[in-house]
Amino acid sequence: MLVLSRKKNESIMIGDTIEIKIISVDGDQVRIGIEAPRNLDVYRKEIFDAIQEENRLATQGAADWSAVKQLIQAKKEEDDR
Repeated sequence: MLVLSRKKNESIMIGDTIEIKIISVDGDQVRIGIEAPRNLDVYRKEIFDAIQEENRLATQGAADWSAVKQLIQAKKEEDDR
């Protein structure tokens, strides 16, 4: 992890297109501004983690549907006998 010290109105650059600027510092709270291309998603970490969890649950649900489909197919085959 890169650790940098910055003061108000100072920035760091990530690549050629992402600028993170310190807007204000008030006690233990720091406000930052992020300039990035519109096609790049920028999320707070807790929101990013929630999205990842929702995606994980959604794919898990898809696997559960395939199991249900297999059970239905097996039941149909059993009924056909």
